[in-house]
Order: sequence, then structure tokens, then C-alpha cells
Amino acid sequence: MKSILIVGIGRFGLNSAKKLKELGHQVMAVDNNEENINRVLPFVTDAVIGNAANEQFLNSLGVKSYDLCLVTIGDSFQSSLEVTSLLNDFGAKYIVARASSDVHAKFLLRNGADEIIYPEKQLAEWASIRYSSDHIFDYMELDANCAIYEIEPPASWVGKTVAQLDIRRKFGMNIIGCRENGRVSMEISPDTVMHNGDRLLIAGNLDSIKKCFK
Repeated sequence: MKSILIVGIGRFGLNSAKKLKELGHQVMAVDNNEENINRVLPFVTDAVIGNAANEQFLNSLGVKSYDLCLVTIGDSFQSSLEVTSLLNDFGAKYIVARASSDVHAKFLLRNGADEIIYPEKQLAEWASIRYSSDHIFDYMELDANCAIYEIEPPASWVGKTVAQLDIRRKFGMNIIGCRENGRVSMEISPDTVMHNGDRLLIAGNLDSIKKCFK
């Protein structure tokens, strides 16, 4: 369990709080809008109304005591920079800040952010890959060159084993799991047989996926 400070309770901050509660973490929420605070109260350990860009107010929160500080302010470039910088000045252990552009991200990193997240950009990339393809159902990017894809095996694969398909040698991809009847199994061996209706988890890059599925 970690103690986490979320600054900015818009839609992204609210959903982050909900998920963190589900994962069992202690969350403090901060926003200058009373309505936002009232909305997040059921999902956090504590919440306070205030301007996090105010030095005295932010310092009173004891930011050093939190394992993680999330700056999820999405509507003010200046405010997110100021809050990130102040968190860094006050000794925050780890700061993850939301960015809306590459320029925003660059300034956030220069002002103390340890890591940057791009909710809109990341979702747009996911949706573009997911919905422009007939065979990719989901994917998780690992870095700029590699991702894990959930795909439907082609008809030509059904009834064959992993060894017979030999996609590691042919395409540089690895089958790392299989989703069958809603359950994921990571017990993949050379003798694992492909079945109609399976969803395969494959690690590789998009170029390899395109090459494999033409």
C-alpha cells in the first residue's frame, strides 16, 4: 500500500483516485473546486479544497510523506508547472505529471517531474491501432519499438502448435499468453495448440504484426 497525493480532480484525477482506491492505496485529493472534491470524497482517504500553486498551502500538506505525487491538472499549463516545481522544492519523493503536449512535457521535466503521462495522446494511439485493424483487439506499449498485442489467430493457425507456426523465427514475435473463455493463461509451450476463438497475447512490434498478418 502506498500513500498518494493527487493534485487536480478533473475526469482523469477522479478516475485515478477510483482505481487507486480499488488497488488499496491511501489517497489524498486536492483541488480548488468544491464540487470536484465532493465528487471524489467516496474514493479517497482524505480530500481538501485549496490552491496547490500556493506555496504555504502546498507545504502544509507535508508532501515529503507521500510515496507518489500525481499532478493531474489538465486545464492550466501554468498551474501544472507551478505545482510540479513546488512539489520538487518541498522534497516530493516521486512526481508524475500530466502533459497535453511535448512542449508541456519538456517544461514539466525541467521543473521537477520524474515522469510524464499523456492520457489523450496515449488513448488516441491505442484507439488508432485498435480500430484500424481487423485482428488487433488490444495492445499495451512497452516502449517505442515493442508492445504486447491481443490478436485473433488466423484460420491457417487453428489446429497447429506454437512449434509448427514458428513465428519467433519467421516474424520476430513471441506468443506469451492465450485468452480463452475470458481467462488468460501464460502457460505457453511449443506444444500449445491454437483453437478457433482463442485470443493470443503476442509480444513484438507493429511492423512485425503487419508483416505477419499482411
